[in-house]
Amino acid sequence: MTSSNLDQIFQTAASAPTEEVITEEVVIVKEANVENLIFKMVELASYLYHLNIQAHLIHLNLEAPNFLELHKFLKKQYVQHTADFDELSELVRSMDFLLPMCQKGLLGAYKGFKTTKTYDAVASLTLYTKNLEAGGMMTKDVYDMAKEVGAPDIENKLAEICGNMFKSAWKLKSSLR
Repeated sequence: MTSSNLDQIFQTAASAPTEEVITEEVVIVKEANVENLIFKMVELASYLYHLNIQAHLIHLNLEAPNFLELHKFLKKQYVQHTADFDELSELVRSMDFLLPMCQKGLLGAYKGFKTTKTYDAVASLTLYTKNLEAGGMMTKDVYDMAKEVGAPDIENKLAEICGNMFKSAWKLKSSLR
């Protein structure tokens, strides 16, 4: 393959009908359509990215009597959040839409995330648990929209993500009691 063939391939790819979700211009309407579904999926991807960071930082900074178990658990969590983020984002791309290109844009796609402001193990794990439950509920809402739009592949992935979040919240609540 010559470089001129590569140039032609890249030019063709650049003119593909890929769309970017621009959060500043999106008006959130409860209407179930592909554009709103994509917006909600990008918002959920942002939430998963926030969860990944939160779980990772708690994992690194945790000091508690049950450190060893929680340290392992939190590592599994941030790995799972990364996998869920990646698979959900690939579904966005499979529908020919783009995600934000930088971390600032990605983190900004979900502005209401509750961040940990303490090094206290119980307080930070409690907030993380609440975030998992809120994420699970958000995932249920996106699932409902995917069902209305007729996207069973997205429904399946969302059901899996929802299950991951609620199961993890249950394990943490049981550990904190």
